[in-house]
Amino acid sequence: MASASIGVTVLRHVAFEDLGVLEELFAARKWKVTYVEAPVADWAKLDLAKPDLLVILGGPIGVNDEDHYPFLKPELAAIAKRLKADKPTLGICLGAQLIAKALGARVYPASEKEIGWKPLLLSRVGYASPVKHVGPEHTFMFHWHGDTFDLPEGAVLLAGTATSLHQIFAWGKATLAFQCHPEVRAKDLEKWFVGHVFELASAPGTNAKVLRADTARYGARLEAQGKKCFTEWLDSLSL
Repeated sequence: MASASIGVTVLRHVAFEDLGVLEELFAARKWKVTYVEAPVADWAKLDLAKPDLLVILGGPIGVNDEDHYPFLKPELAAIAKRLKADKPTLGICLGAQLIAKALGARVYPASEKEIGWKPLLLSRVGYASPVKHVGPEHTFMFHWHGDTFDLPEGAVLLAGTATSLHQIFAWGKATLAFQCHPEVRAKDLEKWFVGHVFELASAPGTNAKVLRADTARYGARLEAQGKKCFTEWLDSLSL
């Protein structure tokens, strides 16, 4: 039986990019979840090394935008401290990019934006990990990013796509990073289509109608497979 004393801290960058299916999994384990709104957090007082599990969610800004969004500098420093402690950490989209940069890897614009539904390409190690549940045999994956990153030193590549080779990696004892979005719930994505309307307007080849139709086609399957992936990973943590 999972312990109800487990505390999860969640770094959120925009309100509509939330835990998704992870919310249900944490509730089932009776874990205590605390959201921290990263842009307005008191970083001088926030110690990310303390939580049993840290989840770093996505957002529309880039990790290199410190001049425009000064909170990124203390956020990166806090994440680096967490990684040095090698405690369970999960990064999604911007969260994965923040982890990569905190580990010293280069983060930079991809050759093209990757927005919408497409299958992953898993590595051999990926097929031996919880990521196997979101492999192309089982589900399409949801993507929404314009940046990519080099694989951090010591990281193990689990999956990628032709556009962004480094989509999922593991590092240390219990850090897992997804540039893609295995956490999304189909019912929540309409909020993304509204919240990211200006980015969609500048993304050739896709729009809210296309994404909505593909979400109806692929969303339920990703929810089911994403839960399997996260459940296996959560079960593996020494919490």
